[in-house]
Amino acid sequence: MKPTVTFLLLLVFLPLFAQQTKPFVLGEIHEIKSTQLGENRTLNIYLPEGYAACDTCKYPVIYLLDGTADEDFIHVAGLVQFCNFSWINILPPSIVVGIANVDRKRDFTFPTTIEQDKKDFPTTGGSANFIAFLEKELQPFIAKHYKTNGHKTIIGQSLGGLLATEVLFKKPDLFTQYIIISPSLWWDGESLLKHEMTTLAANRPQKVHVSIGNEGKVMERDARRLYKQLKANGIHVGYNCLGKEDHASIMHKALFEAFLWMKN
Repeated sequence: MKPTVTFLLLLVFLPLFAQQTKPFVLGEIHEIKSTQLGENRTLNIYLPEGYAACDTCKYPVIYLLDGTADEDFIHVAGLVQFCNFSWINILPPSIVVGIANVDRKRDFTFPTTIEQDKKDFPTTGGSANFIAFLEKELQPFIAKHYKTNGHKTIIGQSLGGLLATEVLFKKPDLFTQYIIISPSLWWDGESLLKHEMTTLAANRPQKVHVSIGNEGKVMERDARRLYKQLKANGIHVGYNCLGKEDHASIMHKALFEAFLWMKN
């Protein structure tokens, strides 16, 4: 049987296609050893267009909880890139540090007195160690290896929003800005909302933005309560209720709206 023309063309051009194929690289992956957590942690890092280790530019850093590749890292890095475009100009060129999860129920929750919480979250209560990891290991690692300007934003949703709120109340100067989306403030009978505000009032971050969707009376009430408490204590805080979004769909839109608000 004689080879067809199509077959002969494939023999000619397939090697060319193979030579032109190369990986699409979104960022960098680092693994760091954490003494605070007693384990290695993976970081997914997006660098803005034009980033070069040899130039003099320095960049703000956006720290993303739930920063695993199959969670929020890819779509948040893409949104940050979009907001960096000169014709959009919502964000300055920024580094995104996605913190990949090992056990988010452990890392994002403080100890609870509620028995049902303990049953539902058997590894609970490790947020103090995770916050120490952020402060003593992660931020110094990023400052050492990347060209940062000291401006730091944290993004947390759901249990990540609970963790971001705990950091805000207890160690507010760890970050310059806080983006808190759908925070799980119901944890431990809403005890975090009863936390004293002395430390926060003395170390106010630049801006805090709180978002909530159509997520049930308890979460909606707690998010409004958080916003009102922050505002009453002189915090520059924004609030957005996205009633058409639920707990699963709110993240991307809420984050875009927060970036818009923080620009002004």
